[in-house]
Amino acid sequence: MRGIEVRNIAKNYGEVQALKNVSVFFGENKIYGLLGRNGAGKTTLLNCITGRIFPDSGQIFVDGEPAIENDSAQGKIFMMGEKNFYPEGMKVRDAIKWTEEFYPDFDRDYCLKLAKQFGLNQNKKIKNLSTGYGSIFKLILTLSTNAPYLFFDEPVLGLDANHRDMFYKALLQKYVEKPFTAVISTHLIEEVSGVIEKVVIIKKGEIIRNQSVEELLSKGYTLSGSASAIDSFIEDKTVLGVDSLGGLKTAYVIGTIDPASLPAGMEIGRMDLQKLFIHLTNE
Repeated sequence: MRGIEVRNIAKNYGEVQALKNVSVFFGENKIYGLLGRNGAGKTTLLNCITGRIFPDSGQIFVDGEPAIENDSAQGKIFMMGEKNFYPEGMKVRDAIKWTEEFYPDFDRDYCLKLAKQFGLNQNKKIKNLSTGYGSIFKLILTLSTNAPYLFFDEPVLGLDANHRDMFYKALLQKYVEKPFTAVISTHLIEEVSGVIEKVVIIKKGEIIRNQSVEELLSKGYTLSGSASAIDSFIEDKTVLGVDSLGGLKTAYVIGTIDPASLPAGMEIGRMDLQKLFIHLTNE
């Protein structure tokens, strides 16, 4: 079976348990959102998969091959992370050349086309790039490798609204033309909700949700109305949380409901991914 399989991996940093027997599968040719609050374990999970750190226990497979210390398996993955692993004194154009050496399917023409679209100066040294253009540099290289598994860890760090939109459009266009697996690790839920197909939510080192976006959102709804009416109606419901403003209240509820059963003046709505994420990851 093709894909990346993580089986019961754990990782500790001293007394901090960053990952707690995590198992997850990233299938072929899908776009995943790996969602979690800061410190939830997102980057640790991706670093374990890509061999940047070693888990304390558990196994990881890429297309059925063990991933740890296996060049064949790791050659199928490219990860864009916050850290820059190129020499800071290297120019952008030289980084492009060296990436092409290590990834045989690297598309140089596509890379140069994206660099022009984003206004990336190839003659600049990497250390002289702004935070935003440092992210753009890494995004362009990642998309150009044509690796079957691409990991994006906080990909839009420092990008303005226009460049964020350009990135998401470039990602989707490339995915349509030549499908691949993308795992986007982010806490910017609203932006990525229209891009991802499946969602993996991690909280304190444990996977608490792993399903399609559509399936996840279908299990919840919002109720809005007077505070007294909402309080009475949700007494026997599974409530994730509530927002109050004056005498009005909105409740976020898991389950199903017949709209015809609602009292007069109460409104039902669809739960959005960001609201659901906030309430699922609350203490």
